[in-house]
Amino acid sequence: MSAVFSPWQQRAYDYAVAALEGGRLAHGLLICGPSGLGKRAVAEALAQYVLCLDRLPVGQPCGACRSCHLLGLRAQRDPVELRPDGALAHPQGHSAHPDLILVGYEWRMKPSPPKLRTEIVIDQIRQLSERFEISAEFSSRIAIIEPADAVNYAAWNAVLKTLEEPQAGRYLWIVASNPARLPATVRSRCQRLEFKLPALDEALDWLVGHGHPAGDAGEALQAAGGHPGLADAWLREGGLALRKAVALDLAGLQRGEIGVVETAQRWSSDEHADLRLRHAAELALAQAKDPGLTDAARLHKLGAWFDAANRTRDLLRTTVRGDLAIVDLLLAWRNVDRARAVKGDRA
Repeated sequence: MSAVFSPWQQRAYDYAVAALEGGRLAHGLLICGPSGLGKRAVAEALAQYVLCLDRLPVGQPCGACRSCHLLGLRAQRDPVELRPDGALAHPQGHSAHPDLILVGYEWRMKPSPPKLRTEIVIDQIRQLSERFEISAEFSSRIAIIEPADAVNYAAWNAVLKTLEEPQAGRYLWIVASNPARLPATVRSRCQRLEFKLPALDEALDWLVGHGHPAGDAGEALQAAGGHPGLADAWLREGGLALRKAVALDLAGLQRGEIGVVETAQRWSSDEHADLRLRHAAELALAQAKDPGLTDAARLHKLGAWFDAANRTRDLLRTTVRGDLAIVDLLLAWRNVDRARAVKGDRA
């Protein structure tokens, strides 16, 4: 396990295994923490360990029993459709293992063409509950709900019913990046397995160990707020270069060197629109946190623009034209610095 997991994943896994072996692993488990830290991978590894028929004494599944073999088949057969949040889709119940239930975004087949749902609905949780009533083929039965942040209100009521009526050998694991969005009644009934951002030195060592030059890794880690998974993705997929380009665009807009409409069209022209807006929001927040900023009005404007940028990201997921939404946002960005520019001219 250590050869595959990052140090923070290994710590979480070891903690959960120790709880299981000590009889302290609850029926309901909330696996939570920032996205991109590998929560799902730990949940699946833990499921293999729980379901393994011949566990090794070092806290690992044997990898050779019938249960481990079935889980290996599931990994090979899983589809690779992208979910709305950019991760992989695992349609409900798509498992060669009879005692592992996966609850995630489902395909909506009508109206045509088929589309992935953007939430987890009550029918999916009812199906989960029905499968929990059936005797397990092995010693336990496990359901993983991920991303739990996408469970809708009606479905949460059904989840709560399952949590309130635990059955021996049944485990319900809820994976969430934003646990505060979950109902308090659900959170209070779950044992918590929390992922936290690692120390910067550990994160930097991990990035370098994955082949990134130390200088680039440090820069990406700083830009990502100490998040190693995010920094790794940016370095591999060009996200750091995109962030620098966004910073140049924002500066150009402040100086009136580039046009708002032209920039909005460019920002919305490909699949990176959401990431551009995320970078823009974080760059505005970084300016607001600058200890040298003493202008209260500008601080307020930066905070308001940060909120507006995140609202615009939400709008991109609707039928609103992305370029028009971004035009409004970038016009507001120019207004953030208008007062400062006037002051500079007078000086």
